[in-house]
Amino acid sequence: MIPMKREELKNVLGEISAVMDENADYLVSLDARFGDGDLGISMSQGFKKVAQYLETAQEDDLGKLLKNCSSEFNEAAPSTLGTIMSFGFMGMAKVLKGKTEAGLSEMAQAMDAGIQMIMDKAKSRPGDKTILDSLIPGVRILLEKSGEPDVFEQAYQAAYEGMELTKTMKGKHGRIAYYGDKTIGEVDGGATVGMLIFKAISISAQRNL
Repeated sequence: MIPMKREELKNVLGEISAVMDENADYLVSLDARFGDGDLGISMSQGFKKVAQYLETAQEDDLGKLLKNCSSEFNEAAPSTLGTIMSFGFMGMAKVLKGKTEAGLSEMAQAMDAGIQMIMDKAKSRPGDKTILDSLIPGVRILLEKSGEPDVFEQAYQAAYEGMELTKTMKGKHGRIAYYGDKTIGEVDGGATVGMLIFKAISISAQRNL
């Protein structure tokens, strides 16, 4: 597989941006059930700003690129999940600081560090009906099966299954927590975002990696 460099990072984030745009209305409809309905808008705006930044960035240090992505995302998507995504970018940036390229194993470790920062900062855990419930299964596949040719499709499927499992969970964070048992049976919007990220990564891998 092609090592991750600035160009590959640009391609992946561009694909994520496109997928978020395509699913913005669906995310809005999910969020409107228990939130304020801005999820699709904020995710579309956040990833679009990051993609635009990477289109013109001249920096090759992956850590610095991702640190700047964190700032760009936070500025463009001033929402709860926007802040959480910024934490994820920052966690990845710390692991990749000083590297101009990274293999899949290193990228998976960076994503795992991003998840850890989200948990530390947001005080959320797997099973809380959040984006973590799709991100963690996807990253686990990347960590454990990085040498397999269909690893990105497997990661996407794991993230999808993790998203589906949120239907059995009760929301514990943010506005959704006020609805208690009423949230059981409904898929979580944040977990859907996590699933879409892995869908886009799989698409990008098929096209570019």
